[in-house]
Amino acid sequence: MSSSSGEFEPGSKRLCTRIRPQISSHERAEAAEGSSAEVSVIMPVYNACDWLNECLGSILQQDFQGSLELSVYDDASTDNSRELIESWRERFKERGVSVMISGHNSTSPRGVGFAKNQAVCQSSGRYLCFQDADDVMMPQRVRLQHEAATLNPTAIVGCKVCRIPEGSTERYTRWINSLTPEQLLTQVYTSHGPTVVMPTWFCSRDLFQKVGPFNEGGKGIPEDLLFFYESLRHGGGVVRVDECLLVYRYHERAATHSVLEDTIWSLRVNFLQERVLNQWESFTIWNAGKQGRKLYRSLSPANQKKVKAFCDVDENKMKKGFYTYEESKERPKPKIPVVHFKNASPPFIVCVKLDMTHGVLEENLMSLQLKEGIQYYHFN
Repeated sequence: MSSSSGEFEPGSKRLCTRIRPQISSHERAEAAEGSSAEVSVIMPVYNACDWLNECLGSILQQDFQGSLELSVYDDASTDNSRELIESWRERFKERGVSVMISGHNSTSPRGVGFAKNQAVCQSSGRYLCFQDADDVMMPQRVRLQHEAATLNPTAIVGCKVCRIPEGSTERYTRWINSLTPEQLLTQVYTSHGPTVVMPTWFCSRDLFQKVGPFNEGGKGIPEDLLFFYESLRHGGGVVRVDECLLVYRYHERAATHSVLEDTIWSLRVNFLQERVLNQWESFTIWNAGKQGRKLYRSLSPANQKKVKAFCDVDENKMKKGFYTYEESKERPKPKIPVVHFKNASPPFIVCVKLDMTHGVLEENLMSLQLKEGIQYYHFN
């Protein structure tokens, strides 16, 4: 991912010199009129006509009292998404909300990261509220997240979500909504991705300019995870408004389905090594099974040497007494002890799936009186 370098200048327009949206003179004039907007709703669009009326209606119903604008970038939709959004322009104008709509008509979309960057560039708000075209805002969303962002100007601000259809991705939704403020930072290495999900993001333009732009690699690139990690590298915070402010839709056409599991795995392992393991002298991998061994094999040689043991509760895994790294070019091949968790020593990287052991994993961790984020981190 490309990232900013050198001194950060608040209000920098560096991003806009790199990206030039295709907008008309009418739209440029409207952008100039809305240049004092407090909040810009940033909405990338691609073939979203099935959901746009509900989405746009929810933006129009915001109870935020400050100045608001909507910035849409259409990423080569082949349906009537752009015309549908245009049909809402007068209704937004009556409510004092300026609308910027631009896009491109090439034969193929450039991807979500590109569309978000374009929408940000043509917008003017001091704060950015990211909205997916298939989701629905609660009326208080902008107001409450703006309040949180003004108190936390260097943080990505998220919120709790209501998932539809109800019951879809149940474990994931429970994780999104139940993380403690501390876990928003300690659980950034899990397979669930950012601890505040991208469709709920709200942040200052200054933060975006410091961290961004989004990666524009297109389909299959987790631009949200890359941006989230880059924000953490810059010392950015993570805050969640503890109310359901977004109806988060699950469907098979969602862009997230195009991201490969192996891509996410590699990014997570590299970030874990960068932020945690490179600073530790030694550690234990909690899980002597498939996932624990996969993590071990994915580590750099230097961090593999730091693994002093695998630990588990399964007697069958402990029976042999050690794990042999057969793929190693070292001679003799490394043999890592496999012990019961009560006989293991911290710090731990926990490779057991969250919310899948009926509370047993959590009870075992509590029995050792360990501090998450210091003596252990969750990875799965």
